[in-house]
Amino acid sequence: MVVILEKNATDSQIENVIKHLEGFGFQIHKSIGAERTIIGAIGVKPNFDTRNISILDGVDEVYRVTTPYKLSSRSFHEANTVIKIKDVELGGNQIVMIAGPCSIENEDQIFRLAKVVAKSGAKILRGGAFKPRTSPYSFQGLGEEGLKLIRGAADENKLLVVTEVMQIEQIELIDRYTDIFQLGARNMQNFSLLKELGKTTKPVMVKRGIAATIEEWLMSAEYILNGGNKNVFLCERGIRTFENYTRNTFDLSAIPVVHKKSHLPIIADPSHATGLRDQVPPMARAAVAAGADGIMIEIHDDPENALSDGPQALLPNTYLKLMEELRLIAQAIGRKL
Repeated sequence: MVVILEKNATDSQIENVIKHLEGFGFQIHKSIGAERTIIGAIGVKPNFDTRNISILDGVDEVYRVTTPYKLSSRSFHEANTVIKIKDVELGGNQIVMIAGPCSIENEDQIFRLAKVVAKSGAKILRGGAFKPRTSPYSFQGLGEEGLKLIRGAADENKLLVVTEVMQIEQIELIDRYTDIFQLGARNMQNFSLLKELGKTTKPVMVKRGIAATIEEWLMSAEYILNGGNKNVFLCERGIRTFENYTRNTFDLSAIPVVHKKSHLPIIADPSHATGLRDQVPPMARAAVAAGADGIMIEIHDDPENALSDGPQALLPNTYLKLMEELRLIAQAIGRKL
């Protein structure tokens, strides 16, 4: 249920509304906008009479939210959420670029590629230290040593870091090195992990599961928001369909749908969505045009010998050229990159 207060509602009136809602057993989340305060009342109470709240002083409107996700719904939080990470703002007019290798392989590799990322104007360096692989025989990542390397490479080039967390036990360790937790597609519905990330304060990027609906994806974000962490954004990385000409099917339409249904920022990962480097640039261009708040690209200067996902990694020169193209598209739709 959403309670919209009058523009001139006093603090005492707002507190009285909250007191009544808590008395009825609702969990309260307050959102203060530029003109109005909105209270989200969370709880399953099918027969609750909303008139119990609408009659209170200072209340303008009360209505039920029919979607199962409440905190991530635009009904609860009308304005776009803007996540501030040091000097980077995600969800505003600036389109944030994230780039780097799939896996951190060694010191030379991550420092070389970090220089390319910084040269391009991107703000965030990506790279996996713990890799969830389909085969147990594939490269599983360097672990803490990889975290130290990507942190050092990012700091030297004045970049932020995003890296994947796979299990609860890794949160404390990864928190020491990263600026953003990445929740991978395979863990989108790892509810225990979602709850623990909700207790953190660092931003969490929730990748869409390989067969997840948009509603299921938003419900995963809801777990983190409900835990108290408001710094959540989404990543469309393709879903599994019957098509086999691409690694996944890039659901470009998810970008405007999420913007309509939710206030959370959404970025696109065309590298995982397509799985082939010649398909990455056109899908990145399309994602910017569709309204993505950021783009995440995998790059590698020796993809044939990459330890993971070489076929989808762009060569540095191709990546730098793509960045110039994306700037033109961003400018055409009134945004910056």
